[in-house]
Amino acid sequence: MGPSPLLRNRWRAFRANGRAWFSLRAFAVIAALAAAAPLIANDKPLIIWHDGAALFPVVRFYPETALGGEFATEADYKDPYVRGLIAAKGWAIWPPVPYAWDTVNYAVTGPVPSPPSADNWLGTDDQGRDVVARALYGTRLSLAFGLLLAPAAAALGILAGLMQGYYGGAADLLAQRALEVWGSLPRLLILILFSALFTPGFWTLLLILLLFSWPSLVDVVRAESLRARNFAYVLSARALGVAGPVIMLRHVLPNALVAAVSFMPFIVTDAVVALASLDFLGLGLPPGSPSLGELLAQGKNNLHAPWLGLTAFCTLAVLLTLLAFIGEGVRDALDPRCTQGRAQS
Repeated sequence: MGPSPLLRNRWRAFRANGRAWFSLRAFAVIAALAAAAPLIANDKPLIIWHDGAALFPVVRFYPETALGGEFATEADYKDPYVRGLIAAKGWAIWPPVPYAWDTVNYAVTGPVPSPPSADNWLGTDDQGRDVVARALYGTRLSLAFGLLLAPAAAALGILAGLMQGYYGGAADLLAQRALEVWGSLPRLLILILFSALFTPGFWTLLLILLLFSWPSLVDVVRAESLRARNFAYVLSARALGVAGPVIMLRHVLPNALVAAVSFMPFIVTDAVVALASLDFLGLGLPPGSPSLGELLAQGKNNLHAPWLGLTAFCTLAVLLTLLAFIGEGVRDALDPRCTQGRAQS
């Protein structure tokens, strides 16, 4: 069974929005490149053909002895000695950027940060690490953070909004007052306090930001639930004695999902900005992590190296702009008034 006619119409409406459709394709390309970061930027060869056998260092551990060396520890593929062992009995295919996010280029001549060169296309940071690799892995980390946070926040926000809108009454009133108090708190200040109290890490920050992300969906889902609870088929189900949770899942949730889905790209945007802000302040991920916010902070601290700040700023600007255009396109495609107006024109 294929997608429903309504879903196909909304997909066509989204594709008719040229800016949103282009943004989605561009975002998909960036996300694919970020996901393939270990294959694009790495200090290990993608494939080694050595003594009649194929080795894949990117995905497997190989000791130096596997290449004819003396040590049982993992081979240091940056070492000229190891490269000589490879060349003596075979060949290697290297990634386009022969540096990982934490690889220090000791061959840099002059002080670091070093300017763009044929070896480091966007220069190095203040520790001699390649900026292209740092930006690529930082994009990967930011997108993973946002794409993990968005569904978790959506699940909590949809659940709370459904219960408020469907049951209404005192439960809705008390929950709304609690959300108003929670929403009035200075979020960035609380995030800074949490980050100072707990050891920063990817999952810790994800949990902390989740506490502040899900309430943004409650209002839109609650409004849809309040409207849907008075539909004839919902009232009929109540009269027949169907349980409240069943009615919410089968009859109210589909109406609320439209509003929730249109809000998802903006949750991803908010998560990317929040993570970059905390990293910029030094209260986010552990020091040395590949972060766009950390790259921005390096740009602030090294004004004589504009390639650092410009790389991080342009990367964030492109990501956030594409997400904003995608969000607008999804919102317009799911809005019947926009779809009808476009069809009439």
